[in-house]
Amino acid sequence: MESLETVFHLTAYFAGHVQGVGFRYSTKQVANGFEVTGYVKNLPDGRVELDVEGSEGECRRFLREVESELDSYIRKAETREGSRVRSYTGFGIH
Repeated sequence: MESLETVFHLTAYFAGHVQGVGFRYSTKQVANGFEVTGYVKNLPDGRVELDVEGSEGECRRFLREVESELDSYIRKAETREGSRVRSYTGFGIH
């Protein structure tokens, strides 16, 4: 029987000059240094969506690092958070 592990998750939407500048690749590189899973993807409206799960502290540290590393591209960031059953096994670019 498969275990249904509940984890913290955070979804962030970044607006600004965030597409066509390596934002997703850089976010994935940052993710390699954290115990998080999820994805980053471009949205049709020009924003980038980041969906990440793991421990609350690790997710928050990861988001702070992404915002710090890519600050010059970000004009606005919106986040939503909560808990859910684990959905991802790795971190990818979609």
